Amino acid sequence: MSVFDFFYILIPALFFYSPPLIFTALGGVFSERSGVVNIALEGLMIIGACAAVIFNLSFADVFGEATPWLALLVAIIVGGLFSLLHAVASISLRADQVVSGMALNMLALGGCMYLIKKLYNAGQSPNITTPFAKNSIPGLEDIPFIGPIVFKDFYWTFWLSIAVAVLVWVIIYKTSFGLRLRAVGEHPMAADTAGVNVARIRYIAVTLSGMLGALGGAVFAQTITSNFYHGTIAGQGFIALAAMIFGKWHPLGALGAALFFGLAQSLGVIGSFLPGIKEISPFILEILPYVLTILALAGFIGRADAPAALGTPYIKGKR
Repeated sequence: MSVFDFFYILIPALFFYSPPLIFTALGGVFSERSGVVNIALEGLMIIGACAAVIFNLSFADVFGEATPWLALLVAIIVGGLFSLLHAVASISLRADQVVSGMALNMLALGGCMYLIKKLYNAGQSPNITTPFAKNSIPGLEDIPFIGPIVFKDFYWTFWLSIAVAVLVWVIIYKTSFGLRLRAVGEHPMAADTAGVNVARIRYIAVTLSGMLGALGGAVFAQTITSNFYHGTIAGQGFIALAAMIFGKWHPLGALGAALFFGLAQSLGVIGSFLPGIKEISPFILEILPYVLTILALAGFIGRADAPAALGTPYIKGKR
């Protein structure tokens, strides 16, 4: 196999599997930078995937090729609203944030499966008929070596995820809102003394986290699985959580880590076509992302610089 053939198989697969993890990991960055642990990323992806599939199946005949994009918008709205449950429990009621997140994970899966069974009288939805279409950029796809690999037969969702990662970096590190967000996550009492509304900033951050997590789930369902059932997400939210921690709660770090985990996932599908990897058992390649998740958390969580107030409810006036 030539070098071109190797990358022609590897890079498109990376572009295919990474966007859901990138969106969801960036959502986790928003929430945890504000000091709120968000174990509910899995549930948010489930909610987003379910909402997108139901909308796509219901309105494909009405909106045509625009349907998957509109389904993303619907998923974003639903995810934002669903994340308010976590915000109320964690911020207003000061509940244990890990317990709240896990409760939302179970609620999302149970609620979505109940809805799917009611709507389609089955344990899974039908396959969507209007998924995202592959695209090529005329002119750029003809560039020797790079063109066919990067600019031919790709999904726009990948480049959207890269753009969103850069936007999140700008918001967190180059705006006054980002400064307040980081201050609330590091020292909420000092931020409160400076006039920052800690609860409001955390509510906004958790809502943004829900919107991006649901966006990741919607992209996953409309590009990779094309339907919704109990195993559609299957731990993707926890892999995104690991990517966020592996990336040290930094948007660009989370982007790089999500690409790494996306590559690990793609090997389970394309490994049989790659020299040196095809000799490895496909079962090992399939569990590789989850093993890497455990190793990443075990090896880096102790050295990662988490926000100082992460997981600690803020009680105004308490020292």
